[in-house]
Amino acid sequence: MTVLIDSWAWIEYWRGGPRARDAAEYIDGEEEALVSSVNLAELYHWVLSKYDEKVADVKRATVERRCRVVPLDGDLAVDAARLRRAKRLALADSCVLATGRRFAASVVTGDPDFRGKRGVVFLGA
Repeated sequence: MTVLIDSWAWIEYWRGGPRARDAAEYIDGEEEALVSSVNLAELYHWVLSKYDEKVADVKRATVERRCRVVPLDGDLAVDAARLRRAKRLALADSCVLATGRRFAASVVTGDPDFRGKRGVVFLGA
C-alpha cells in the first residue's frame, strides 16, 4: 500500500496529540510514502509559527527522508480544482486528495474535512 501522509498526521505526531500513535503507524511504517508539496508548505509554516527556521529545516528534512515530495503540476492543479468543486473542499485539501488519487495512495489524516472521502484512512474520532 502507498500512503500520502497529510499535514494533520505529521502535526499530530510531532505534538504528541491523542491520535499520535495512530499517525506513528504510518510515519514510522514501511509503506511507500508520499507528501504533497502543499503539505510541505503547510508543515513548514506550522513549525515556523511554533519554533524557528532551524527547527523547520530539521522537520522538513524528516518529512523528505520519509516521503517522496510530489510537486503540484498543471494537470494535478486542474484535478484538484475539479475535486474542490465536486466535493466542496478547501483548495489545499483538494490538492492533497488529488495527489493521493493520482498515485493510488491512501491519504492518512484526521482532518474532519476528509471524513468519508474515498481513498482516505481517517485517524480522527
